[in-house]
Amino acid sequence: MTDGPALRSVGETSLRGEWFLGVSIATSLTFIAFPELFLHLSEPIWFTLLFGWLFGVVLGSALSVVRHADYLAERLKEPYGTLILTLAITSIEVMAISAVMIHGENNPTLARDTLFAVVMIILNGMVGLSLLLGAWRRPEQQHNLQGANAYLGVIVPLATLSLVMPTFLAGPDGQHPSAPRQLILGVISVGLYSTFLFLQAGRHQDYFADDGNRRERRGERAPSGGPIWLHAILLFAYMGPVVFLVEQLALPIDYIIETLHAPAAFGGVVMAILVATPEAISAVRASIANNLQRSINIFLGSVLSTIGLTVPAMLVISRLYGHPVTLGLEHGDLVMLLLTLAVSIITFASGRTHLMQGAVHLVLFLAYVLLIFQQ
Repeated sequence: MTDGPALRSVGETSLRGEWFLGVSIATSLTFIAFPELFLHLSEPIWFTLLFGWLFGVVLGSALSVVRHADYLAERLKEPYGTLILTLAITSIEVMAISAVMIHGENNPTLARDTLFAVVMIILNGMVGLSLLLGAWRRPEQQHNLQGANAYLGVIVPLATLSLVMPTFLAGPDGQHPSAPRQLILGVISVGLYSTFLFLQAGRHQDYFADDGNRRERRGERAPSGGPIWLHAILLFAYMGPVVFLVEQLALPIDYIIETLHAPAAFGGVVMAILVATPEAISAVRASIANNLQRSINIFLGSVLSTIGLTVPAMLVISRLYGHPVTLGLEHGDLVMLLLTLAVSIITFASGRTHLMQGAVHLVLFLAYVLLIFQQ
């Protein structure tokens, strides 16, 4: 008799909430069966419909991956929850960049443009929107100063070593890092991120939760919605279509860049939007609910995992497939990165945030968007 509620829970989870999995699979099968769909990209209406269709399905699948990863994180707790969320988001990003980088003509700046776009979207757009909306109905919001400092203390050196230092170490082959420098950068990135993750899930986990949040978590019940194994299976089931459809999305992206002469950073911005949107929704909701600490954990943790894990993964793919990567930022992009890091340090230096700080970050995000079309 005890199996009845469990079976009903499984049925409700699979039938009510997972209808989008059918959409993802159907879309994948459609493009497998009809590859000639990409033969008419020169027609504006067809191109718009095709790009919108692919982008929407990939984004919806990515949101579903994050939804199941978030459920597993709540059930399994630390450190497994952090690992699952981090690896799920980073895997989608690596697959997206790899698919576009390997497909078609070589684009050595794609990884750099995507990393830079993720940092700008999160540290300026997402932070600005979260702080602005969170402070709209209250004078200030509080967060754990030690946690924010811990994040920024790793983000700043990793961002500098990955996106700034290569600009000033250009060799005979340009800014493409040599094999020894790739190895050193990869070891530093993985080492620092692993150390941070160990401390976050271990002795310093209190840095990433304030007293109010800890009291709320003690009063929460375990999330419902089916057994753990079902959500694990659904997570991987959604990631399958993402891998395939992102590769298909690379075709219209390449067409925009190569044929329509779109800005070179366009591909990176599209990849960054796919990665950052699911976490942006969660971060903004948390800030509106006056849980700024959770919002900070989401957006600063996302930037840290993006730099700490994506850079080594891209360097490995570069060596395996012979596609050189350029990591160093130049000109206005370099200034925007340094300005964003400096403003972020100031924003989270007091443990309190207010509406003006959100407005400053949004202005910086607007400047980044305008800069894309001025290059």
